[in-house]
Amino acid sequence: MHRFLFLALSVSISNFSVAKSIDVYFGTGGRESKGIYHATFDTDSGKLNPASLAAEIGNPGFLAMDPEKEFLYAVARDEEPVVAAYKMESDGSLKLLNTEPIGDGGGAHISVHPSGKFLLTAQYGGGSVAVFPIGPDGAVGKRAQLVEHEGGSGVVERRQNQPHPHWVGYSSDGKYAFVPDLGKDEIVIYTNDAEAPSITYHGSAQSVPGGGPRHMRFSVDGKFIYLLNELSLSVTTFAYEASKGTAKRLSTTPALSKEVKSKEAFNSASEILVHPNGKFVYSANRGNDTVTVYHANSETGQLEVQEVEPIRGSWPRNINLDPTAKWLLTAGAHSNTISVFAVDQDSGELTFQTRNVINVPGSICIVFKE
Repeated sequence: MHRFLFLALSVSISNFSVAKSIDVYFGTGGRESKGIYHATFDTDSGKLNPASLAAEIGNPGFLAMDPEKEFLYAVARDEEPVVAAYKMESDGSLKLLNTEPIGDGGGAHISVHPSGKFLLTAQYGGGSVAVFPIGPDGAVGKRAQLVEHEGGSGVVERRQNQPHPHWVGYSSDGKYAFVPDLGKDEIVIYTNDAEAPSITYHGSAQSVPGGGPRHMRFSVDGKFIYLLNELSLSVTTFAYEASKGTAKRLSTTPALSKEVKSKEAFNSASEILVHPNGKFVYSANRGNDTVTVYHANSETGQLEVQEVEPIRGSWPRNINLDPTAKWLLTAGAHSNTISVFAVDQDSGELTFQTRNVINVPGSICIVFKE
């Protein structure tokens, strides 16, 4: 009997998989928000635990982590628009290291260079990109450079009369920085100098007129850029030549049909993601309050809409895949919610996880600490 129990117990233990719980942080904004929120997420079951306030600061809209996942950075407001640097503690809490003023209005987006030596912020209202050095202790230094964009396409009245940088990111080799500019209808490309640190104008890639570029992502193999157009709710595919840092426009795929868009008073695209398997692309649609699922052609970069899934919330300001890419989270900024969806690994389609919605006031950004 004892031997039987021992064998049964051994089999049970060998078949038991310990769930991995990881930290997830939420950038927020609006009257109800008090700062950056933290929760834990179970990557096996997709269970998202209730969130709590991790750091009190005004409107920490977008967040970014360093490559080693030790520090968290936010564009926020602390009497004035600032970049805030935090040390992420083992219990999920945040220790403020310092803040530095942006000096040209509030930041719309923030991203840390792969070297970990500097970060960039995009100022939508100021029409500029700022460079901030990062010290060995994770603290952010005084602004090292401010690059102002000029002009606007003028296609969409009031939205494109001047430049509006909306996102900052990098090529996989860290050589180039990319800044989609909603006002200019183009991606502005810079070369990076991590030692200075500084950026230098390199060129640009034109999107569709009136599209309003917002965010972008590279394909997994680096051959293509997928640019999300906020105003036209579409994704433009570019062929990317890494050796030259240039991009050529190939095709544009609407996220929603004309019939669907006409049913809402206002629609606006917010975020775009690429699944790590390279087969699927996702974009979020505010107003329609959905996520569009695309299949990506690995040879041509052409996208094809497969599904348009409601987020079960309002105004999806942001979406993100967890590190396993088995789950997609949506941030409903107007419903103050975070919802979880299972990702079908064969089709990319989404399944809403009933009873797995948490409250985060004014949710704007979702980042995972692996």
